[in-house]
Amino acid sequence: MAEGYLTTHVLDTARGVPAQGVKIALYRVSGNSHRKIAETETNADGRTDRPILPTEKFAPGTYELVFFAGDYLRATGQAGEEPVFLDQIPLRFGMSDPDAHYHVPLLLSAYGYSTYRGS
Repeated sequence: MAEGYLTTHVLDTARGVPAQGVKIALYRVSGNSHRKIAETETNADGRTDRPILPTEKFAPGTYELVFFAGDYLRATGQAGEEPVFLDQIPLRFGMSDPDAHYHVPLLLSAYGYSTYRGS
């Protein structure tokens, strides 16, 4: 059995704080097919309370995290005019090592974002 798992973290770079209350959905991607396998929300530290894809459900493959940034930006008064510039942010990535910890953080502001493979 694989020992890998997936975590994420959202930081509000405009305010310099963790982004609490960001809804996140995780999809398994196969060709043009997306299957939602998890949904959660960030806590006061901008993290999820447990891995978004825990060891017992982990499998190598292609995945997509969707961050519902628009809802967060509206709630914190950063959204600006409608429609918001960043609403849902999809990040598609591959996980090939069945025993690795994959960490995919999102650095967020109202008009830009970045991500990387963290540790």
